[in-house]
Amino acid sequence: MAVDVLLGLQWGDEGKGKIVDVLTPKYDIIARFQGGPNAGHTLEFEGIKHVLHTIPSGIFHKGVKNVVGNGVVIDPVILKVEIDKLLKMGVDVKEQMLISKKAHLILPSHKLLDKASEMAKGKAKIGSTLKGIGPTYMDKTGRNGLRIGDIFEADFQEKYVNLVNKHKNLLNFYDMDYSLDEMEIEFHQGIETIKGLTAIDSEHYLNNAIKAGKNILAEGAQGTMLDVDFGTYPFVTSSNTITAGTCTGLGIAPNKIDRIVGIFKAYCTRVGSGPFPSEEDNETGERIRTLGFEFGATTGRERRCGWIDLPALKYAIMINGVTELSMMKGDVLDSFESIKVCTHYIHNGEKIDYFPYNIDDSVEPVYIEKKGWNVDTTKITSESEFPKELVDYIAYLEAELETPISIVSVGPDRSQTIQRNKVMA
Repeated sequence: MAVDVLLGLQWGDEGKGKIVDVLTPKYDIIARFQGGPNAGHTLEFEGIKHVLHTIPSGIFHKGVKNVVGNGVVIDPVILKVEIDKLLKMGVDVKEQMLISKKAHLILPSHKLLDKASEMAKGKAKIGSTLKGIGPTYMDKTGRNGLRIGDIFEADFQEKYVNLVNKHKNLLNFYDMDYSLDEMEIEFHQGIETIKGLTAIDSEHYLNNAIKAGKNILAEGAQGTMLDVDFGTYPFVTSSNTITAGTCTGLGIAPNKIDRIVGIFKAYCTRVGSGPFPSEEDNETGERIRTLGFEFGATTGRERRCGWIDLPALKYAIMINGVTELSMMKGDVLDSFESIKVCTHYIHNGEKIDYFPYNIDDSVEPVYIEKKGWNVDTTKITSESEFPKELVDYIAYLEAELETPISIVSVGPDRSQTIQRNKVMA
């Protein structure tokens, strides 16, 4: 069997966790391929909201294996909190979750370096979640990092001390007071929790599963526009959030990938600093934020809100090779008389319909307006109930993006999900 991929097409927070949860019954394995606890995948069912940061979003389905791949960076403290919550709910985490031995560890000193670096940037700060993600990936590429597999080695503590000492030397360059003692207590408690889980050679496990005919869904974190290579650099995350990241983050060859589903909101949001051409920093943006409850699941920060951006979406679809789309939070626009769509940019005095190399606040969005539907869609249970204006909006986006929209979400609960044509099998 092949591997299907699910990832975000905007600046993250598109609703990936919900769609993974909805699609999980069709799969044997859900595998997270990049990112760290800066992700906040929100799932809601039976009136209860769940936020996952590291654990794949298929964990609530019995009989499905959830693999944390080698491309993920893991904070033992946050992972322990997640596991403890799931155990209280009766989720058999030890049975259902596997962790790659090659996944890298986030140390307490990584978080301190993250904080110090962001403070030093001042007004030019990236908008980091301060979870230690960037410094951990830097150690990974610098060949200094510690991995899950190291936990089980006799010299783990020695390796840990050596790396922390290196970090302390770096912290001497910053004017910041800190104490590692309490942070290290929680860290080592988290390490003990991880020792009770099953660590695997995930690349072998997943490729053997493919040979055995298992269905695998690869789950991404963040969004395409935060990709370290193709996003709005330098206001990006530290990993490859795109389809290519599936290969390096799981050890799966490109020819093993089949369907690629891209998730996007019916409007657009962004957390933190960086360019956002279609942002509405006004009453409209505030209205979208309020209706959509647009606050970061990880940080609680207000999300910047604006209209859907077609040049950015077309770019993301191209980069990822998206075969189908899921449109999220269409219900948030239920009460709008008209809906704006950014179709082009005015960039350096030229009207363009593509995403350029360098985009900043000087870029002006060019809009068209579509008629709103003014109908409460949250109770809709089938596509046949869609108001005409919503049908028209979907058809317009499919034509412009040249990609079918297979899923439309009309609310946060897993039941508020309308599956249309060409649904992932």
